[in-house]
Amino acid sequence: MSKTVAFHTLGCKLNFSETSSLGRSMEAEGFVKTNFDDIADVYVINTCSVTENADKECRQIVRKIQRKSPESLVVITGCYAQLKPKEISEIEGVDLVLGAAEKFNLAHHIKELSKGDSAKICSCDIEEVNGFNASYSVSDRTRTFLKVQDGCDYNCSFCTIPLARGHSRSDSIANVIENVKSLAAGATKEIVLTGINLGDFGKGNFGGKKKEETFFDLVQELEQTEGINRYRISSIEPNLLSNDIIEFVAKSNRFMPHFHIPLQSGSNEILALMRRRYQRELYADRVKRIKELMPHCCIGVDVIVGFPGETEELFQETFAFLHSLDVSYFHVFTYSERTNTLATEMDQVVPQHIRNERNKLLRNLSYQKMRYFTEQHVGQKRPVLFEHANKNGMMEGYSDNYIKVQVAHNTALENQVVEWQL
Repeated sequence: MSKTVAFHTLGCKLNFSETSSLGRSMEAEGFVKTNFDDIADVYVINTCSVTENADKECRQIVRKIQRKSPESLVVITGCYAQLKPKEISEIEGVDLVLGAAEKFNLAHHIKELSKGDSAKICSCDIEEVNGFNASYSVSDRTRTFLKVQDGCDYNCSFCTIPLARGHSRSDSIANVIENVKSLAAGATKEIVLTGINLGDFGKGNFGGKKKEETFFDLVQELEQTEGINRYRISSIEPNLLSNDIIEFVAKSNRFMPHFHIPLQSGSNEILALMRRRYQRELYADRVKRIKELMPHCCIGVDVIVGFPGETEELFQETFAFLHSLDVSYFHVFTYSERTNTLATEMDQVVPQHIRNERNKLLRNLSYQKMRYFTEQHVGQKRPVLFEHANKNGMMEGYSDNYIKVQVAHNTALENQVVEWQL
């Protein structure tokens, strides 16, 4: 009888694409994929470690598995597993810890595993990780997350991602196109291009050869590839979002008018402490250019509150800057100390309750921004891709410019792009 395997993903879109690919690889090895809430022979948790909560959530999930199915194998992989393998191996119930270089050898490691042995750690120095494993999510949702880049060569003072993911490296354009064609042959209607530092696409080696390709080259090739009519750029650094890319998306028939651009702080003083590679003036310029060419474009922002040295005055500078920008929503992160980052050595630590208050203030502003952006488009007809999920008799879809639409569930609308009045 085939063994069952269940997956749970913490963190970013990139993790979701990798979990989906891991699931397919396990099915190819004869495992039966099942729901994570079911009893399974093997549970795989693909972790994030951007915030302290991700670490805590991982521990909570392991304890839950121990209570419901103590004889099942528990495997931890992902960023947390690469950063703190020994710490994870000491969590009661964990059987295997797979670092960045070994996660895609999951089936091989599981076949050699027995319950009751001490947790096995398969990890390596992150400097040794230089291969690229293409991955994408399918059948999980209407939109597909396609990983085209991994790792990061930036060294922001708050971030552990380079330690968890390694140097920047990416797929070849030829390989990306092949994956797109495979997805187009299925039911996929929209592809979200994902990476750790997406704008860095083309950097590093592929197949032992140094590449001379760029992210701009990639989007131009995808525009010419038949089969997929909706692409989104998941997140791109403002210093890598060139005017060429903005102008291209404005004219594109396939790339959606939607950008997600990390800001992190609206204070140049804090940006310098964070070791970001731009100042707020460049960010404002990018937003202005996008809106000049695409007034209807949705722009999302990442921002961190409570970074060391963020006085009340500097926070208000960030608040005022975000208030002034013609953007649509924020992802607000409360700064949390991460081991082996420069920020942990900085003075002027912001008390936790103040960090939480600032997070709430920005989330309220984000709500107002999204409401205003949505109201601007009421009555307009825009192409909406409806997802297949039936949520209590309702279904959801997103317009090209990322406005959520909720309607009564209708099977005829599932996985269809429909001109819809907002």
